[in-house]
Amino acid sequence: MEKPSKQRDYHTIRAMMERFRKAEPEPKGELEHVNVYTLVVAVALSAQATDAGVNKATRALFKVADTPQKMLDLGLEGLTEYIKTIGLFRQKAKNVIKLSQILVDDYDGQVPNSRAALQGLPGVGRKTANVVLNMWWHLPAQAVDTHIFRVGNRTGIAPGKTVDVVERAIEDHIPADFQLHAHHWLILHGRYHCKARKPLCKTCIINDLCPYEEKTE
Repeated sequence: MEKPSKQRDYHTIRAMMERFRKAEPEPKGELEHVNVYTLVVAVALSAQATDAGVNKATRALFKVADTPQKMLDLGLEGLTEYIKTIGLFRQKAKNVIKLSQILVDDYDGQVPNSRAALQGLPGVGRKTANVVLNMWWHLPAQAVDTHIFRVGNRTGIAPGKTVDVVERAIEDHIPADFQLHAHHWLILHGRYHCKARKPLCKTCIINDLCPYEEKTE
């Protein structure tokens, strides 16, 4: 577990966010999707899997099943064939079929846009719901994954011992005008720069503002 750094002050966090925004004004998520339903499915499939691995499987899947009804028509066995390269694919396939049935039965085939309703779908937890709310409906929802948890603690932007605490710290301490894109800035920074084993501190754009004690040369 990452050793939490001391919470940074408002001006330091703002300076960090300004650098992220200058480097990538409009950050995008890397999960491929064609509509909000396929986004829900992609995010649900991405648990304990890489975005690249999910994308490889869903490119063909979404060509034949891009609505809840089409997914039901494809069926459990048909879906399983498309996603069998993804970790935990059997349980994930069952969840996708179940959530698709609920969307057809209870929501007229439409994806609801409230966190509570999204979390009521099989295989959709708070993190998945927040990703969908952020990416599709452009709400400042913060989905804390392992990358954001690591970056939040190392940088002092959002320190905390649990994902819930880190999520609240992001909402409480990152200025409002950066909230919408904070999720993607932090996840991409963790994925490509502030890596778990060998962070690229030498080329990090917030190196001088970061209190991380084990910086690499």
